[in-house]
Amino acid sequence: MTVANGPHRADNSAGTMPEAMTPVGARTARTAWSITFLVMILQTVNFADKAVLGIVARPLSEDLGLSNADIGLLGSVFYVLFVVTGLLGGFIADRVKIVWVLLVMALLWSLVQIPILLVGTFGALLVSRVLLGAAEGPAASLVNVAVFGWFPKKERGLPSAVVSSGSSLAKILMAPALTLIVAAYGWRAAFITMMIIGAVWAAVWLVVGKDGPYSVNSARERAKTGDTDTVTRVSILRIAALPTFWGGVLGMFAVYGMVAVVLTWLPSYFEEGLGYTRINSGLLFALPSVTGMTAMLLGSFVTDRLAGRGTTVRVSRGLVTVVALVLCGVCLAVIPFVTESWIAVALVVTGYGVGVATLPLMFVAVSYISPDRQVASTLGVFVALFQASGILAPWLTGYLVDAAPTPADGYTSAFQILGVVAIVGAVVMFLTIDPERDRARIAAIDPLTNADGSAEDEELYAATHGEESGRTREGS
Repeated sequence: MTVANGPHRADNSAGTMPEAMTPVGARTARTAWSITFLVMILQTVNFADKAVLGIVARPLSEDLGLSNADIGLLGSVFYVLFVVTGLLGGFIADRVKIVWVLLVMALLWSLVQIPILLVGTFGALLVSRVLLGAAEGPAASLVNVAVFGWFPKKERGLPSAVVSSGSSLAKILMAPALTLIVAAYGWRAAFITMMIIGAVWAAVWLVVGKDGPYSVNSARERAKTGDTDTVTRVSILRIAALPTFWGGVLGMFAVYGMVAVVLTWLPSYFEEGLGYTRINSGLLFALPSVTGMTAMLLGSFVTDRLAGRGTTVRVSRGLVTVVALVLCGVCLAVIPFVTESWIAVALVVTGYGVGVATLPLMFVAVSYISPDRQVASTLGVFVALFQASGILAPWLTGYLVDAAPTPADGYTSAFQILGVVAIVGAVVMFLTIDPERDRARIAAIDPLTNADGSAEDEELYAATHGEESGRTREGS
């Protein structure tokens, strides 16, 4: 790529583009957001693959004679290998171009739907959901890694929220469409649709996907070119021992348990628990995601602005997450005490929305404490650990529904448990989250990573825009 020389950034501390932006810089910015929106579509496919089970749960159980516990088992087995591959995927992405990793994942998502189409039994569903979980395990971390490669640290909140909003779009746009497809053509048609969409995305990504200037691979290639030994590594165990890391895991454990339950059971709750029709339940499935996407985009935009103005990461990412998690927990915990169905819907919608808004904030906080060379593996381990709640939560919900006097009692008990766990997680996060402190601890281990993380961004920015850069600290 031909590089145009341009002036240095006017404000290095904000990590922004130079005031007199070069043509290369403008083109890079456009490419960055194009890649971000394409990765957001992949995240939409990812969550639609998860949500499809909730959409077909009732017709599937009627067709195959399945109990609520059986449906819950299908939801839970998805996460068995999901956690394992989530751990491994990040370490692979530290060493392989992220563009190829995402391509392989998307193709696998389509291929593992085949057992359902060929056999269509409960056993085939179990096999397919296990394999799909294995293929999607690294997705939550690696979609963020892919877009983080195009943005400096202090500008990653909004891109992460845009990508994470794909989970909301899956329920706002795709869930209603899949509901209508199932109503017209049967539950197998939903899986065929997802197989086709995944294959189409992979074909587009093969043509336009690329790594960004801030990616691990870019840093590694520059190190080789310069014949320097700048790619050092810090033990993942040392990173995981930091309070910001494990406190974040515990807080997000509660959030993802809620996500897994909503994806598996929310349409059934609306139908069995609140008395809505099957089609209306499928359409209402989109409502929590409307608040979720709004909260993610607004919250991340505001916290990016706060970070740019010098607010600490503990406040802009950590404490905002704590407040949102408390609100989420309260909304879910009081559901058993309401009698009006519309109030229950409103509480689920609000609780889910503010809860999922914490995910991109914590992705940014954890990436902040990680050396850039290990963002993929650090986020991979972080996500795999908190997503382990997906193994238990859907099955437990199905068990509670079968054991309760009425389905409504079982569903509301499950939501109440999730709410209490979320409040406990918020307290833990309030006591542990401090990214600046923990990044300084990493800096003591890896002297090439300074305490505020600006040096790596400065070097990568300069390399991309044809500038020389000193290893200066922000604000020094």
